[in-house]
Amino acid sequence: MFDRAQWFLVGMSLALSVQLSQPVAAAVPVGKVVQTAQINSSEVAEKAFKEGLQLYQQGTAESLKGAIVKYQEALKLYRAGGNRRREGLTLNNIGNIYSVLGEKQKALEYYSQSLPLYRAVGNRGGEAVTLNNIGQVYSDLGERQKALEYYSQSLPLSRAVGNRRGESVTLNNIGQVYSKLGEKQKALEYYNLSLPLSRAVGDRRQEATTLHNIGSAYSELGERQKALEYLGQSLPLFRAVGDRRGEASTLNNIGAVYSVLGEKQKELEYYSQSLLLRRAVGDRRGEATTLTNLGAVYSALGEQQKALEYYSQSLPLTRATGDRDWEATTLTHIGNAYSALGEKQKALEYYRQSLPLFRAVGNRMGEAATLSSIGLVYSELGEKQKALEYYGQSLPLSRAVGDREQEATTLTNIGLVYSVLGEKQKALEYYSQSLFLMRAVGDRTGEAVTLFSMAYAKRDQNNLTEALNDIESSLKIIENLRTLIASPELRSSYFATVQDHYEFYISLLMQLHKTNPKSGYDTKALEASERSRARSLLELLFESNANIREGISPDLVQQEKSLQQQLDAIEKRRIEVISSPNPSPTQVNEIDKQRIVLLQQYQQLQTNIRTASPRYAALTQPQPLTLPEIQKQILDENTILLQYSLGKDRSYLWVVTSTGLTSYELPKRADIETPAKNFLEAITSPVQRNIPQQIAQANANLGQVILQPAAAQLGNKRLLIVPDGVLHYTPFPALTLPKTAGENTNVLLIAEHEIITLPSASTLAILRQNYGDRKQPNRTLAILADPVFSPQDERIKGKITQATIEKLEANNLGLNQSLRASNRQWPPERLAFTRQEAQTISRLFPSASSSQKIDFDANRTNATDGSLANYQIVHFATHGIANSKNPELSGIVMSTVDEKGNLVNGFLRLTDIFNLKLAANLVVLSACQTGRGQNVKGEGMVGLTRGFMYAGAQRVAVSLWNVDDEGTSVLMQKFYQKMVQQKLAPAAALRAAQMEMMQEEKWKSPYYWAAFTLQGEWK
Repeated sequence: MFDRAQWFLVGMSLALSVQLSQPVAAAVPVGKVVQTAQINSSEVAEKAFKEGLQLYQQGTAESLKGAIVKYQEALKLYRAGGNRRREGLTLNNIGNIYSVLGEKQKALEYYSQSLPLYRAVGNRGGEAVTLNNIGQVYSDLGERQKALEYYSQSLPLSRAVGNRRGESVTLNNIGQVYSKLGEKQKALEYYNLSLPLSRAVGDRRQEATTLHNIGSAYSELGERQKALEYLGQSLPLFRAVGDRRGEASTLNNIGAVYSVLGEKQKELEYYSQSLLLRRAVGDRRGEATTLTNLGAVYSALGEQQKALEYYSQSLPLTRATGDRDWEATTLTHIGNAYSALGEKQKALEYYRQSLPLFRAVGNRMGEAATLSSIGLVYSELGEKQKALEYYGQSLPLSRAVGDREQEATTLTNIGLVYSVLGEKQKALEYYSQSLFLMRAVGDRTGEAVTLFSMAYAKRDQNNLTEALNDIESSLKIIENLRTLIASPELRSSYFATVQDHYEFYISLLMQLHKTNPKSGYDTKALEASERSRARSLLELLFESNANIREGISPDLVQQEKSLQQQLDAIEKRRIEVISSPNPSPTQVNEIDKQRIVLLQQYQQLQTNIRTASPRYAALTQPQPLTLPEIQKQILDENTILLQYSLGKDRSYLWVVTSTGLTSYELPKRADIETPAKNFLEAITSPVQRNIPQQIAQANANLGQVILQPAAAQLGNKRLLIVPDGVLHYTPFPALTLPKTAGENTNVLLIAEHEIITLPSASTLAILRQNYGDRKQPNRTLAILADPVFSPQDERIKGKITQATIEKLEANNLGLNQSLRASNRQWPPERLAFTRQEAQTISRLFPSASSSQKIDFDANRTNATDGSLANYQIVHFATHGIANSKNPELSGIVMSTVDEKGNLVNGFLRLTDIFNLKLAANLVVLSACQTGRGQNVKGEGMVGLTRGFMYAGAQRVAVSLWNVDDEGTSVLMQKFYQKMVQQKLAPAAALRAAQMEMMQEEKWKSPYYWAAFTLQGEWK
C-alpha cells in the first residue's frame, strides 16, 4: 500500500533540431533553354520546400502530413536537377516530421539517405545536424549508447563549422540521454553548457527546451521548488515562439512536480492543459505520457478503474510510437492499479512485462520503481523474504540514479516488512531514513504515510505517546493536502484513501483511554471520528449558502450552460435509442460513455468555477464540531447521539448526551457486517420477509452487537444516529433492544425512540445555519407523482392516433425484448398507488397554497423551473434510481413521454438536483432506494440526500430498498396525516405512521414500513 509509484519520466524529447540552410545558387547553365528550365524547376522546388516548412511550423498532425507531401514534391525536383545539397536538407526535414509523428524507423530511413549526401558535398554542418537527429531517434527508441555515439560525432562537427545553435542542441540532447540513464548531475552539466549558447545566438526555442530539461532534472533530484523555477521560465518562452509541443511538455512536467508536492488539483489542471495541446498538435507520444500521468493521479486518489481507463488509452499510443520507455512506465502503472484493486497476480503479470523493457532501454529509475512494486505485491501476499529480495534490488538502483523519492518509498516498504515480522526497532530505523528523504524532496504524501507507519510500530512497542505524536503529524499533513483539492468528488476520493490513518488514530486514542480513563482521550476519539466523516458534504453545505457564481467570468457561465444543454441532449438521445424497435447495446454503451465524459467535464467545470470564484476563495474551511459544541448546538436533554466507527480490529460506539459522553468498544468491522447484512436480507428478501422467526433471529443478532452495550443509557430519548460502513444500510427503527431482566420479549427500537440518521453531527449544525439564513417559502406543498413512462400508458390513448400507438407499442416491444436479458425493464412499471398517495396528501393542504403535478405534468421541466423554491414541503412519488458506481447518475424518474407520445428527457439526475434552489423544511422521496448511492469510505452515502441538502432542504425522507407501491402509499398518507392533523414534527410523524402500520396485519412486516428514514433536522 505504500509503494505509490508516482514517478514520472519527465523531460520529454524537445530536440527541435530542424536545421535549415540558406537556398544554394543554381548550377551555371550550359545553354539558354536549359538554363530557363533549370531556373523554373528550382523556383518550383523552392516554393514547394517553403510551403512544406510553413506547414511543418503549424505543428498539427494534419499540417505535418501536408508538409511531407510538399517536401516530397521538392525532393523529386531537387533530384531531377542534381541539387544534392537541397536533396539532403529535404530528406533530413522529412525525417524530422516522421520522428515527430512517432514513426521512428521511417525517420531513420530518411536520415540515412540524407547523411551520405551531406558528406558527398562536404556540408559538415548538415552532416552534424543529421547525426544529431539520428542520435535523437535512437534515444527515443531507448538505445541510449547508440544515441551517444551519434551525438559524439555530431558535436565536434558543429563546433568546427561554428554552428553554436547546433552545438547547443546536441549538448542538450546528450544531457537528455544522461538524464534517462539516471545520471542527473551529468545531465545538468551538459544542459548548463547548452543554455548560454542558445541565449548567445538568440534561439529562444532552444533556450526554452534547455530550461525545461534543467527543471525536469531538478524535479527528479528532489529539488521541487528549483524545478518549478526553471519550468516557470521555460513556459512563457515556448508560448512566445508559438511552440505548442514544448508548452504541452512543460505543462506536463509542472504537473509532475505538483504530484510529488501532493497538490492533486494543480496536478490535474496542468495535465489537462497539456493533454488538450498534445492532441491539438497530434503529438501522440506526448499524449500517451500525459494520459498515463492522469491515470496515476486518479490511482493516487483511489479511483483505480478511472486510472485504468487512462492507461488503456495510453498503452496503444506508446506502442504505436515505439516508445518502449513509456510503454514500460505505463505497464508498471497498470500493475499498480491492479495491485490496489487486490488483483495481485494480474499486477505481477504487468510488472513482468515492464521490467525487461526498462532494462532494455537502460532506465534504471523505472527498473527500481518496478522492482519495489513487485516487492510490495509479495509483501502483501505474505511472502516477506521474497519482498525483501526485490526491495534489496531496487534500493541500490534508486541510490545510483539519485532518485531519492523512490529510495524513500522503498525504505518505508522495507520497514513495513520488518514491522510485520515483529522487528519493530529495525522497522523504525528504515522509517527514520525514509522520513528524512521524504522531507528533503518535499514528498508530503510520502511523509504522511511514513509517519503513520512509524506510529503503528511505536504503538506495538507500547510507546503510545510517541505514536500519538506521529499519527497527529501525519493527519495534519493529510488535512492540509485535502484542502488543496477543489473538486468535492476528488476530495472525497482522496479522503477515502487515508481513512486507515483516522481509524488507527481513533483506536490509539481509545487504547490510551483505557489506560487513562480521566484524561479525555475518549473525547478526542469522538472528535477524531467526527473529523473523519462526511467532510466533503460539510464543505458543500457550507458553500451552498454563498453564491459562488457571483463574480466569475461570463465565459465560465456560458460553458456551464452549454454543458448542461449537452447533458440534457444526450439524456434525450439515450431515451430515443433505448426506445427504438431494435436498440443496439453497442450504441447504448457508447452513449453511456459519452454521458460519463460529459459529466466528468461538468464536474471539472464546477471545480474551475470554485477556483475562479471570489466568494469561494473567501470561504474558510468549516471545522467539524467538538464535543462541547455537539452538546450545545445539536442535543437537548431529550436527545442523544449514537456515533459508530467500524474498524478492522475493533469498532466503537460513543453515546453523547447534553451533559456527558460514554464510549463502548464493539467487535471488529467484519463481525458487524455479517449480522447487518443478514438482517437486511431477512427484511427485504421475498422469501424471508414474511417469516417473523427469521427476522427476529437476524434482528437479535445485530441488536446484541451494536445496541446491547448502550441499551441501559437509551431510555425513551430521541436518537440521532451517525452510522458507519454497512450500518448506512441498516433500518434502525426495525432493530430490537435486547431483553432486560423481567422482560419476555425484545422491544423494537422505534417503540421507545424517535430516530433520525445523520451523515455527521456537524452537518446538522450547517443545515440549521443555512436554513435560518433562507427566506421562508410562502406556499405549503408541491407534489409530483404518477408520471407517464410509456407510450402504451392508457393516459395517452385517445390523445394520439391508433397508428401512432401501434408504432410506439412496437418500439417498446422490441425494447423490452432487448433489455430482458440484462434484467432491466424499460419503460418502468407504472406506480398506480402514487396517484392515490398524491391525491390523499393534497387534500390535507389548502389548494391555494399547494401544487399537484401528476401524469404528464410530473415532468423534469416542472421540477427544475425554479417554482419548487416557493414550497415548504416537496414530495416526489415515482421511481428512483440508485447508481452505486456513478452516483452522479442517480436520480428520480419523471415523465419520459409527453401528451403527444413524444419521448422527452424525464430523468432528474443528481447534477440537476444540486442546481435546484429550494428552501424546503422537508423533501420526501417516496421512491425506491432513494437513500442509497455510493458508500464512500469516510464520506458515507453519496447520493440524492446530499443533493437535496445542498439545494436547500433542511431534512430529507428517503428509502433504503425497493419499496412496495401500495405499502409506501399507505405509509405516506399516514405520515402526512400525523404532521397536518396531529401537528407532529416530521421525525415524530414518521415514527407514529410506522408504528401504526406495524399494528396492521397486512403491513406488519418491517419490509413495508421500515425502509424510510429521516435525515437531517429533527426539531
